[in-house]
Amino acid sequence: MTTAFDAGLSQEELLRYSRHVILPEVGLAGQRRLKGSRVLVVGCGGLGSPVALYLAAAGVGHLGLVDFDVVDASNLQRQILHGTSTIGRGKIESAEARLLDLNPLVRIERFETRLSAGNALEIIRGYDVVVDGTDNFGTRYLVNDACVLLGVPNAYGSIFRFEGQASVFAAAKGPCYRCLFRTPPPVGAVPNCAEGGVLGVLPGLVGTIQATEAIKLLVGIGRPLIGELLLVDALDMRFRRVKVRKDPECPACGTRTIRELVEENVVCETGGSAVVDVTAVDLAAARRRGEGPFLLDVREPHEWAIGRIEGAELIPLGELAGSLGRLPRDREIVVYCKGGSRSARAAQQLVEAGFGGVRNLAGGILAWGRDVDAAVPRY
Repeated sequence: MTTAFDAGLSQEELLRYSRHVILPEVGLAGQRRLKGSRVLVVGCGGLGSPVALYLAAAGVGHLGLVDFDVVDASNLQRQILHGTSTIGRGKIESAEARLLDLNPLVRIERFETRLSAGNALEIIRGYDVVVDGTDNFGTRYLVNDACVLLGVPNAYGSIFRFEGQASVFAAAKGPCYRCLFRTPPPVGAVPNCAEGGVLGVLPGLVGTIQATEAIKLLVGIGRPLIGELLLVDALDMRFRRVKVRKDPECPACGTRTIRELVEENVVCETGGSAVVDVTAVDLAAARRRGEGPFLLDVREPHEWAIGRIEGAELIPLGELAGSLGRLPRDREIVVYCKGGSRSARAAQQLVEAGFGGVRNLAGGILAWGRDVDAAVPRY
């Protein structure tokens, strides 16, 4: 007769994971594999929240968490690991408390640091699966290259506005992220979620897919998304699969010319010289002195309605090319958006069109509200 001890699971574990154990595809053997598994979750934000919650609930025995940020009120619309009571606390601390409350049988390993070329291999080494919950291209390429070098599967996900992607990269004989996107896009070419927004439930949808893929890899069941990119359109609720082939010329997993980690740093330049930034404090000082540069707001009308810098003119980025005649050529122009990304692109566009004295407001209207005018709403 098989006992709980013989099963390798305690009575508490058998009860907690009973809905897994009665699945023939999982059973006792699969649950033991989950208990003995090590998964690293990079990022405890929108994607990392559902990933970590479901992996902890599923009984993954060892969860590593990588994050160095603190909880902000703007996170709570989608980052369900955290709550109002944890605003201002480190995300790692907040996440650990929530996960151990969900499942105290899981061991949490904390890496309260920025993943870098100097520490990525050391952090990732020894894990069975890495789940990429990052929100920037530099770290995404770092995770990919480290996973390829170490031979660790990477359950990838990304989100923007109403759309998401998921796949499994760096698995045996499968493609990696560089097979799909060889190099990062130029800075500002793709706005981040803070600039473009994201539907709050979307990271839950995509993150749950990532957690599902990780569990399938660990237990050895189903057909993981190896060699396929799943495209999610939440507005139309459509899912599409796109084949991704392993590229023999890929510098990471093909030719393997990438033998050590290098952080991707893309410089935002135009015509050989970088676009000049101006801080909110310096801009405010210039306005007080009566120097008054022309202020160009390149956000969208719905953002303009939330708040603006007094005296600015609104021309959304998508309309800028056809509206150059509205801009003065005999005055300095300071361009701003929410956080500085779209305005950097707009500033480049103006320089290329022959405008002189163009500067980008570093940190955008968020920096203006923080450092100059607290009456400007944060969003």
